[in-house]
Amino acid sequence: MRYSGYALLVFGAGGLLGLALVSTNLTRLGWTASATMAAGIALLPVALVADWWSHRPWRKQPAKRRPRARQQRRSKPSSPRRRGSRSG
Repeated sequence: MRYSGYALLVFGAGGLLGLALVSTNLTRLGWTASATMAAGIALLPVALVADWWSHRPWRKQPAKRRPRARQQRRSKPSSPRRRGSRSG
């Protein structure tokens, strides 16, 4: 949903710009806010299609290579402890 988020962000920025222009009585710049909101709304369907196309359900994921199994090292038989073998 990367592109859809950008389209909604553009629409929201236009809304905030329009709110700021109305609250400061700058009606001459109102067309910029309207154009920004219109661009966000117009780009939303395109963004939804782009998001859907990037996550196509019919596209198979590439097979992950399985790492080769490590060979287990066989432990050497340990020699028994020598007790009492000290001469002395």
